[in-house]
Amino acid sequence: MRIKDVAREADVSVATVSNALNHPELLSPNTHARVLRAVEKLGYVRSESARQLRAGSSRILGLLVLDMRNPFFVGMAHGAEQAARADGLGVMLCDSSQDLAAEEFYLGLFAEQRVRGVLVTPTESSTPSLSLLRRHGIPYVFLDRVASGDEACSVSVDDVAGGRLAVGHLLEQGHRDIAYLSGPMSLNQCRDRRDGALLALTDAGVDPGALTVVETERLDVEAGRDAGSRLLGRSPRPTAVFCANDLIALGVLQTLVAAGIRVPDDIALVGYDDIDFAAAAAVPLTSVRQPATQMGATATELLVREISGDEPHAHHNVEFTPELVVRRSSLTRR
Repeated sequence: MRIKDVAREADVSVATVSNALNHPELLSPNTHARVLRAVEKLGYVRSESARQLRAGSSRILGLLVLDMRNPFFVGMAHGAEQAARADGLGVMLCDSSQDLAAEEFYLGLFAEQRVRGVLVTPTESSTPSLSLLRRHGIPYVFLDRVASGDEACSVSVDDVAGGRLAVGHLLEQGHRDIAYLSGPMSLNQCRDRRDGALLALTDAGVDPGALTVVETERLDVEAGRDAGSRLLGRSPRPTAVFCANDLIALGVLQTLVAAGIRVPDDIALVGYDDIDFAAAAAVPLTSVRQPATQMGATATELLVREISGDEPHAHHNVEFTPELVVRRSSLTRR
């Protein structure tokens, strides 16, 4: 789609379209609105690198993650960058911060920059913004989420198995009053980890309804502190807590220690991701390990294979198996 097509649709000159996109203050509100309607109807996006891309020389991949403050996503980005560089490509890294509007903005930016392909961890199960990439023929791969049907390649971890491992371990330690501290249930990962926890209870003959589920708005340390305070206000208090990621678990740990609660003697604690800080915590944290760097590298390799076009492409869903790393935070003294 070219700027001439937009001008024809809006019945204005090419210069007017350019002004509408770059200097809207030079146009009347009606003319500006007419051009924007044409842009929206045709799905036109500006190409900042048109000359290089017409020559087929774009060497940039887009990478959109949920939260770069989480070391898990730093590990994925590192793996993606290493794999991309091995193929002579660079990576444009963006952070949606679990915000749908930010996700839409960055996916639009990727389309505007005509990146060769995109690696994306979506904020929700449904991501309408990806239609813009499809419209412009930009392939994408899901990271840390399983693709539905034959939409795209994906690289993920079996989070149901991960939740099952975590709660199964707590059950083995003798716990029956267990809480699951989740991030937003709009995230597939949080729902799958909860489902795995419920399966572990069923496996042990424990009523799944006994699982206390506390949902947080975010997946960070502050949310963990808040959730920890809420748990302390419950009566009776759970004897064990499984957290949707290590940042939440570290926040909970801070709250428990500050309140004089002994971990694991009073409350056992398990996280998810096995970031470096887990082993270095005041009470070393038991966690479900995900191979973050390997996930980023694998997703990039799938994307490069698709954009190379050397052979007919078939989408692949790669799912890694999580591993439970047991440390002091969950071990009951017998």
